[in-house]
Amino acid sequence: MLRCFFLVVAHVFLWTVCGCSEGKRKESVTKSYDTWSSYLGGPDRNHYSTLSQITKENVSDLKIAWSYSAPDWGQMQMNPIVVDTILYGVTAALRAVALNAKTGKELWRFGDSLKVWHSTSRGVSYWAKGRDKRILYTMGSHLYALNALTGKPIASFGQGGKIDLRSGLPQSAKDKFVISNTPGTVYQDLIVMPLRVSEGAGAAPGDIMAFNILTGELAWGFHTIPHPGEPGYESWENKEAYRDDKIGAANNWAGMALDETTGILYVPTGSAAPDFYGGDRKGSNLYSDCLLALDASTGKLVWHFQFTHHDIWDRDPPAPPNLVTVSRKGVKIPAVAQVTKQGYVYVFDRRTGKPLFDITEVPVPESHLEGEQAWKTQPIPARPKPFARLSQDLTSEDISPYAENEAALMEILEKADKRQYAPPNITPVLLLPGYDGAAEWGGASADPEEGILYVNANEMAFLLQMEPKDEENQLSPGEGVYRKLCASCHQKDREGISASGFPSLLGLKSRKNKEEVALTITQGKGMMTGFPQLTKEEIEALLRFLFDQKETLEKDKKYFSEGPEGPPYQHKGYTKFLDSQGLPAISPPWGTLHAIDLNTGSYRWSVPFGETAALKAQGFPTTGTENYGGAVVTQNGLLFIGATKDGFFRAFDKHTGKILWEYQLPAAAFATPATYMVDGKQYVAIACGGEKLGTDKGNKIVAFALE
Repeated sequence: MLRCFFLVVAHVFLWTVCGCSEGKRKESVTKSYDTWSSYLGGPDRNHYSTLSQITKENVSDLKIAWSYSAPDWGQMQMNPIVVDTILYGVTAALRAVALNAKTGKELWRFGDSLKVWHSTSRGVSYWAKGRDKRILYTMGSHLYALNALTGKPIASFGQGGKIDLRSGLPQSAKDKFVISNTPGTVYQDLIVMPLRVSEGAGAAPGDIMAFNILTGELAWGFHTIPHPGEPGYESWENKEAYRDDKIGAANNWAGMALDETTGILYVPTGSAAPDFYGGDRKGSNLYSDCLLALDASTGKLVWHFQFTHHDIWDRDPPAPPNLVTVSRKGVKIPAVAQVTKQGYVYVFDRRTGKPLFDITEVPVPESHLEGEQAWKTQPIPARPKPFARLSQDLTSEDISPYAENEAALMEILEKADKRQYAPPNITPVLLLPGYDGAAEWGGASADPEEGILYVNANEMAFLLQMEPKDEENQLSPGEGVYRKLCASCHQKDREGISASGFPSLLGLKSRKNKEEVALTITQGKGMMTGFPQLTKEEIEALLRFLFDQKETLEKDKKYFSEGPEGPPYQHKGYTKFLDSQGLPAISPPWGTLHAIDLNTGSYRWSVPFGETAALKAQGFPTTGTENYGGAVVTQNGLLFIGATKDGFFRAFDKHTGKILWEYQLPAAAFATPATYMVDGKQYVAIACGGEKLGTDKGNKIVAFALE
């Protein structure tokens, strides 16, 4: 049975027949792939370039052309953009910078030199009309509009050059955690903003919002948790879900793609909150975990498809979709392809939402947690086959041959629930692909006319487990706050999960002062969301607990008396399935790179991606590694990608998957590169911030070119 898809029939007819909204014909937009002036190379998010000075024959001659050292250190996920001769990016502390794209010389820098932000940014957006040229980027909950040539705020935009992203959300969200890690999508004089919010009870709603680039005013909003009278409202058994403080999110955090010719915006949405228990949000939960096709001018829904019904695994699409052209029986079809954490690629006719490969609703296991009601089926595409292994396919032969504790790992594998879409339980569920997915936020690159998709994948298994919620009134006030907000990542004993990127908080007072920690609690850092909704008393109680001080304030015992109660079960944490050496417990490859033909749904090639240094030194074959960040693909046959834990920048033959060149970067590059031309020379630039996956932190943007 094909998964039904929603069509606003009259609207789609106008788009299909006229290529426009409201029956008004739009001018055709000529696509150019010889610049990199938009996130991931262009609004179609294909990471694609027709620049051809660097070839398969001379790529081995690449050398560093320039290197820029940022004033702050740490993870940089940003994909630079280049306009004329200026490269724009964001540092680890969320400072926007403009560099001479030929030399790397800093032209301007914007950001508070005293207040350090610890979140991550994937870049900036650019808009121009005549002499008015603007850079739009986010820092905290604010969207800034800067003069692209000077870095000064545009005074006429919002309040002195900035707006609060929460200004377009309901009043109940005004004190909640709302930021944006991903650049907004520009359409005419609008910018449509991705939002990152909390993933637990009390999260802000994930409305899709467009703001006027000239004024900062809200132009339109789309409710991803439908209000009464809106399509999709019936998919929530809780009829107060849209304003229930225990429910939220269904946000677009990964970014979106835009068809400039038709004005249709393609928006992948995240899971509803809280992530792993849906007892208060029974139903399929539209429009969470969907691909939405929206009219970019008005925000009106054209069609949608839901990838995961009633998501209780955090299986939201992790990256923008790719807009490509595919061939079927000699007919060219404009398509949209969405990669997923599950390792599936879903491909649709982007005009109508019709799947281009059959999608079957497959029965999945029911939940055994009290109050939970897992959805009975999930949509699985017939093609392409998943680009990562799935948990249900693992056997005892899939335990790593390098593991020294094979028997213990075998026991875990045998006892864990490995069924596809096995719901969270108080006994362990083996999640493969893991929480972070097969596909990551770096997304896929594509040849837009040939219909070939290139995607890198992680093959890291995790153990998903729930436990009954603690009785906070039996805990000290600060520990109660900690258990509710922090323990799922940093663990009840505060020892953290270092292999998953969650540091130990034991002995915190010897490493940090209270002011630093308080700032992280409210703002967030890296993967951690902030908690600006906490009262002063709650923060003080939490700090006393973290700094091992006696808690004495009687008023602290109110402990969230005015906040949401939260679900009856809590997530035990993001635990990787590792061997005693800290390596993945399943057999390699642990990271892969693929070329998928979307015309046929078949694979052109698949190769391991990345090396494990310790095993390579012992002469073992290529293992692949965890990887975060996407690739750049060129028309003339190259694929450039960093992303791997081993810290190399590589060029592959896009036709075969063969490595043609590699370079050890000054720090690992968990970011997508960019390629551009200045004064007749082609450059490839990438941010090297490291820090993730236990790698050394860095602060550089490095550009390569032929001598």
